[in-house]
Amino acid sequence: MIGTSGVRARVPGGAAVLVVLALSALAGGCARASPVAAAASSCGAAWVTAWNASGQSVPGDQLAGRTLRMQARPQTDGTQVRLRLSNRYGDGPLVIGATTAARGGSGPAATDVVPVLVAGRPGVTIPAGQDVLTDPVPIAVTAGVPLAVSMFLAEVPSRISSHPVALQTAYLSGPGDGTSDLDGAGFDTTLQSWPVLAGVDVLAPRPAASIVLIGDSLVDGVGSTPDGQDRLTDALAARLRGAGGDRTMTVLNAGLSRNQLLDDDPSDGGDSPLTRFEADVAGGPATRDVLLQAGTNDIEAGASAAEIVDGLTRFAEVVRDSGRRVILVTIPPSTQSARGTPRGIAVRDEVNDWVRARGAEQADVVVDFAAALADPSDPRRLRPAFDSGDGLHPSPAGYRAMADAIPARALSGSPCLVGTAATPAVAEGR
Repeated sequence: MIGTSGVRARVPGGAAVLVVLALSALAGGCARASPVAAAASSCGAAWVTAWNASGQSVPGDQLAGRTLRMQARPQTDGTQVRLRLSNRYGDGPLVIGATTAARGGSGPAATDVVPVLVAGRPGVTIPAGQDVLTDPVPIAVTAGVPLAVSMFLAEVPSRISSHPVALQTAYLSGPGDGTSDLDGAGFDTTLQSWPVLAGVDVLAPRPAASIVLIGDSLVDGVGSTPDGQDRLTDALAARLRGAGGDRTMTVLNAGLSRNQLLDDDPSDGGDSPLTRFEADVAGGPATRDVLLQAGTNDIEAGASAAEIVDGLTRFAEVVRDSGRRVILVTIPPSTQSARGTPRGIAVRDEVNDWVRARGAEQADVVVDFAAALADPSDPRRLRPAFDSGDGLHPSPAGYRAMADAIPARALSGSPCLVGTAATPAVAEGR
């Protein structure tokens, strides 16, 4: 049941965030068995996902026979990397002739180029619907410093797996294998997407845990600065690095623009968070916490509050059954299209009232993003300084406010990093 009381417990728009913690959300702790608890008991080197990009189906036009170069920013130091290459949404085999990793810089230039092999070979054919994990690559990476990943796409199906709203410039060469080019002069076309590359794992000297933020364009970072590294996930990662010690976690972005909680739409908004849970959450070697930001696109699509609450509950159950901790959040205000109509506002209010009053029955942590972003003079809309200009997506300042609303002490953290010093905040990437 939703809205069983006739009076809504309203939180003033300018108030600090409302945080409701379940008993299991003690600092650095978890009442359920964590999938990385065993790794944390011995603090030797361990793999952690340090960068992530969720995929969906997009056209593969103009990529065949050319080389992609993308800049990923790992969120931890390490001595080796391995890449996750995806053809999950392809409609035919994807043939990658060669892949390299290198230290990136400004633009498409790269240094210290190292070949990346799959099962000992430089090329790989990835069948439709599948991902591959490369062999480990002996290349040192530093948190926040770009890793340039280059792939020669020898044969490309008509549909491929890609992250279409990267908010990060990628580069495409003319015809041929440019994976070993250093100056990047042949990469004369720019993209604002991340085709094929779905993740970067790093072998860290001490095990670090991950938190995955999954959901819609507010996780994806729409409204942030292109190439500016100021999305919600960037802001949270910088905050946790600044806190240092066991609060440090890699913050993984599993957002997709136009994504819905209740419906799959691979070619438009991507699969729902529940459908892609195994790929975007459970596949991470050290994921402990999962934050779900979703619902605003379902309101736009005409969903009821009861349907959205049911979707939140089902997702939370799956996360908890996997041994991970779940964070539910309220839906931020919006004046855009159907979200700003009396019906849209009523649905959002009803969902948010449920999250505030009963969310802790389903989640380990509840965070009130709506209160953190709302205009104090009119809680139905974003505070002007937090509005990117479209009435829906936060500005970089709004994303920082969202990150600040997440209680660092309520996250699982990385137990093996107890006693390590805080480090200066850096641009973190996805």
